[in-house]
Amino acid sequence: MTARHAFTVDVEDFFHVEAFASVIARDAWETLPRRVEANTERLLHLCDRAGVVGTFFTLGWVAERHPALIRRIVAGGHELASHGHAHQRLDRLTPEDFRADIVRARTLLEQAAGVAVAGYRAPTFSLGPRTPWAAGILAETGHRYSSSVYPVRHDLYGQPDAPRRPFRHGGTELWEFPLSTLRLCGRNLPAAGGGFFRLLPYPLSRLLLRTCAAPSLFYTHPWEIDPAQPRVEGAGWRARLRHYTNLDKTLARLERLLRDFAWDRMDRVFAAELG
Repeated sequence: MTARHAFTVDVEDFFHVEAFASVIARDAWETLPRRVEANTERLLHLCDRAGVVGTFFTLGWVAERHPALIRRIVAGGHELASHGHAHQRLDRLTPEDFRADIVRARTLLEQAAGVAVAGYRAPTFSLGPRTPWAAGILAETGHRYSSSVYPVRHDLYGQPDAPRRPFRHGGTELWEFPLSTLRLCGRNLPAAGGGFFRLLPYPLSRLLLRTCAAPSLFYTHPWEIDPAQPRVEGAGWRARLRHYTNLDKTLARLERLLRDFAWDRMDRVFAAELG
């Protein structure tokens, strides 16, 4: 039987990303053109054509403004999961604020879609040693799993010493499904998509995924297939490089990726752990 890998989408808009947090104020979000609905629709059509279903980790902020999009995600057979409400790093929240954020997001998602939400992914993979309370709160609020740990070294995120395979957060029933990495020469190489998928040549990304122990996790964002998105003024060169490189190539690469591997939803790929 062909091993299935988990295809995931973090449903957020171009102005939500951490790379632009220092130049786009949160109170300016409502003044910016929302492109998340159209771009997510393009990903849904891509999945339909390829016969692929996946998991869409969606912001409550998006669900509040685009409830019809949430219903279309579920109608397409995809798993609906939470990305929190306002795309705030966990290490900048108090436990009380975090609880309010994820409860609000889960409520909005479930009200829009009429299905239970079991999964969660922390914005900017920010669940970790600095937020030891987060896993317990996720479990208490009805989440069954998290996919918030990326065992790599990065200036914005990453826990290079974290487990690379599924594990339960200590003292809780919450499963963690880390993003995929390849261990080479004592280092974990990122193999889960995102910006690395755009920056690296496609054959290398494919090789990394094929070499990882199955099942692997892959993630992308709706804004990564949108080369016409507005350019953010005032962003540093590193943020611009990460965000805008190869936006015009990502959709074609995703088409190849969906053909080259067998994909499914998180809750099905990890059904043995979730029971």
